[in-house]
Amino acid sequence: MEYTNLNIRTSKETKAAAEKIFDELGISTSTAFNIFLKAVIRQNGLPFELRVDVPNSETVAAIEEGRKLAHDPNAKSYASVEELKKALGV
Repeated sequence: MEYTNLNIRTSKETKAAAEKIFDELGISTSTAFNIFLKAVIRQNGLPFELRVDVPNSETVAAIEEGRKLAHDPNAKSYASVEELKKALGV
């Protein structure tokens, strides 16, 4: 097996905190990154979910609009999908 070097940049605080955990696990930083890289290969992507917990402004506006409509007694409602399609001319 041929090896190569991998250089990454991170803050001193992040590196120190991670190394403390790796030490507790009995592994080196290099081993930890190899585990991560192999998990990426195995998962064919990142081995954890990436997400933004806060919805963007467009989503927030849509949620607010939906809530207003849900509680508006004057908002038009439909008893079935067919009735909605008819109103839309579909």
